[in-house]
Amino acid sequence: MRDKIKMNSTGLTEAGKKTGTFRTTTKNKRTMTEKLKMKYYDPRAFNKETGKCGMHVLFEEGKI
Repeated sequence: MRDKIKMNSTGLTEAGKKTGTFRTTTKNKRTMTEKLKMKYYDPRAFNKETGKCGMHVLFEEGKI
């Protein structure tokens, strides 16, 4: 059975707050029992090296 999950961004804005960006996907709870972590593009995340917004950050599974 595939259940819907919400992936929350770990990226930060220029002010140091969470971006609030999320994605939804599905996962098979029988075969993948641990929490899912994947890298996706977050357009609101601030990159300190370049001084611009938008970078690939880790998205972690959260409650829907």
